[in-house]
Amino acid sequence: MSARYPQVRLRAESGFTPAREAIQICFYVRRPHSEVSQDVLRALDVFQAAIAPKALSHYADYEGEWQELDEAGWQFARTKLLGRPFGRLHLIGSTSADRFDFDYCGLLTHDSSLHDAWEDPVCAVSFQLTTEYLKEHGPDRVRALALQLAELFPLSSGHAGLALCGDLDLIGVMSALRKYCFRYPGLDIVDIGYLAYRIGSKVHGPAWLNFLGRPALDGLGGVAGLRSRLHSPGTTVDELPDGRAVITLGPEPDAGDNEQGNVLPAYRELARVLEPWLYLREGHMLDFTPEEAHAWRRRFLD
Repeated sequence: MSARYPQVRLRAESGFTPAREAIQICFYVRRPHSEVSQDVLRALDVFQAAIAPKALSHYADYEGEWQELDEAGWQFARTKLLGRPFGRLHLIGSTSADRFDFDYCGLLTHDSSLHDAWEDPVCAVSFQLTTEYLKEHGPDRVRALALQLAELFPLSSGHAGLALCGDLDLIGVMSALRKYCFRYPGLDIVDIGYLAYRIGSKVHGPAWLNFLGRPALDGLGGVAGLRSRLHSPGTTVDELPDGRAVITLGPEPDAGDNEQGNVLPAYRELARVLEPWLYLREGHMLDFTPEEAHAWRRRFLD
C-alpha cells in the first residue's frame, strides 16, 4: 500500500502529542439516544475486537478528567450510555502519539422544544484508528470494519477517511495545523460534538468512504442516480441494506497535495453532486479567521 498522506505529529515540549493524522469513521443517526444506546454498545464491542487488546485505556469522567478504564471504569461507561435521556462517552488509548479513540454524543432528538437552540440534533459517534493500523492491516480491512460498524446503526449519513485528530481545541494547535489543512484537502477536521447539535439529515464530506441513508440518498436519486453522475476512475457506489449506500473514492484514503497538483478530482466531483445536502453552515474554527474557515469548508467546491 502506498502512503497517500503526510505524517503529522504535532508535539509539545513535554513530549505530549496534541494532534496527528488518523483514520476517522463517523456516523450520524437521527434517532433519540434511548433508541441508539444499545447500537452504540454493540459497535464499541466490534471496534474493540478489531483493535489491539486494551487499546482503549482511559475514559473522561463527568468533569472531563481522564480516568483508568478498569472494571469500574467500564461500569461507569455503560452507566453513561444506558437508562439516560442523553449519552456522552469518550474513550482514548494510553498514549497521545498513537492513541485509538471512541467518542459518542447522544442527544434527545425527539424533543422539539430544543430544536431551535440545537438546529437539528442527532446522535453522533466517531471511531478513530491510527494510520499505523491502516498500514498494518490495509485499506480493505479498514473499509470492511467501517461497513461492519455501519450495519449496526439506522444512520442518516456517515463518512470515513483521513483526518487531523487530537486536542484541536487547545490554543495554538489549529494555528500550527493550518499549513496541513490548506495543502492536503483530504485531511478532514471533524468536531463530533459540534455536528451532533446541527447536522440533522445533511451530509459531512466528501471523504474516502461516504455513507448515505434517507432522506439524502433519495434526494440524490438513489444508487442509480449517483452512479449516473459519478464518473471518476476508482469511484464506486454500492447499495447497502435498509435503503442506504456507500460511495468509495478509490482503493485507499488519499490526502491529496495542492502543491503537487493532486487536488483530488474524485472528491471534488462528489462534492458537487452532494452540494445540496452538504452541511456547510459557517461556524467558529479556533485559530482560523472567518475567511479561512469559509475557504476550508468549501475547499472541494471553489
